[in-house]
Amino acid sequence: MINQKEAFQKVLETVKDFGNEVIPLLEATGRILAEDIEADRDFPPFDRVTKDGYAINSKALDEGVTTFEIESIGAAGSPRAKLENYKNCIEIMTGAVLPENTNTIIMYEHTQVKDGKMHIEVPPEKGQNIHLKGGDISKGEIILTKNRRISGKEMGVMAAVGKAQVLVKKLPKVCLISTGDELVNIGEQPLPHQIRNSNGMSLYGALSAENIYPEFLHLKDEKKQIREKLKAALEENDVLLLSGGVSKGKFDYLPEIMEELEVEKIFHRVAQQPGKPLWFGVQNKMGTNVFSFPGNPISTFVNFHIYFKPWLKKCLNIRPRPQKVQLQKEFENKGDLTRFLLVSIASEEGVLKASLIGGNGSGDMISLTRADGIIVVPPKSAILSGSAVEFIAF
Repeated sequence: MINQKEAFQKVLETVKDFGNEVIPLLEATGRILAEDIEADRDFPPFDRVTKDGYAINSKALDEGVTTFEIESIGAAGSPRAKLENYKNCIEIMTGAVLPENTNTIIMYEHTQVKDGKMHIEVPPEKGQNIHLKGGDISKGEIILTKNRRISGKEMGVMAAVGKAQVLVKKLPKVCLISTGDELVNIGEQPLPHQIRNSNGMSLYGALSAENIYPEFLHLKDEKKQIREKLKAALEENDVLLLSGGVSKGKFDYLPEIMEELEVEKIFHRVAQQPGKPLWFGVQNKMGTNVFSFPGNPISTFVNFHIYFKPWLKKCLNIRPRPQKVQLQKEFENKGDLTRFLLVSIASEEGVLKASLIGGNGSGDMISLTRADGIIVVPPKSAILSGSAVEFIAF
């Protein structure tokens, strides 16, 4: 059995690059950008009006003109208008091109119109309410750098530069494998000695949040079937996520079969709670990573967030963002195991405060619904009330 920090480091040492792929921009939400995006023209591409009102030439103001005849009207999306007489004005709308021979916009609220003429009531500043061409960024400049997660704001920027197709980092192909004769599909009525496959659903939900949509595979407690199906899964996937079958029970065949299939065991059993029976290995010929989590719901879900998600982020070159929270109640870890404790989080005056969630052990999946994440408590340590502690969000 190894300590938790060593186990975590060994998982990160198996990071790999899955390559890149081109996808439609509409499918890019949540993916990791694999190219720098350049501006295909100046932004904005013209001197843009930022307020509804009137475009004037400040030269007229210098000569004491305060009442202007309205020559025409300009709208967003229309070709650039031209002011013929610098002592006149053009009525203009937000988003329109600044009319030729004008350099100042006076918004409606600072004017009064009478008998077809505009009168200035609030003296303007020269150049106001104009977003100058190239004021944001110039053509050819990098507008988005690679290795960032794509959200709605990035999609809007890429749409603005015409990126209908975008290069993103490939995600690993994942297979979710459940084991045990006690499991039935979620749509079935379990017998008194059976349970529904909830672990598969919780992991599917967590993976889909990362834009990974895994295949499902269930293994009965039968050695030959396990070996055949595992062999095929190893050949067809980048990652296997298993729940159950790695403890010391009579029917926990997985460690033995993994060895037969030449999956190198990196470690088995970690000094942590929950998740002590965790098994991790790599099939080097096929390049497949195998995370075999204990079968209890909390163990599976917690260890997914402790090990798989950081590994995935490092594969995608996403920098981790360590987070601390303030524990509301003292906790002492007297044992030799790293403890992962479920907590709920509340924000008070900008400080994230964590409250411990009680439960009935690692099989109590109901307590997961009340948790925002976990805090990490090292072996033989005490955390005082109000102290900062490492937090991993769900």
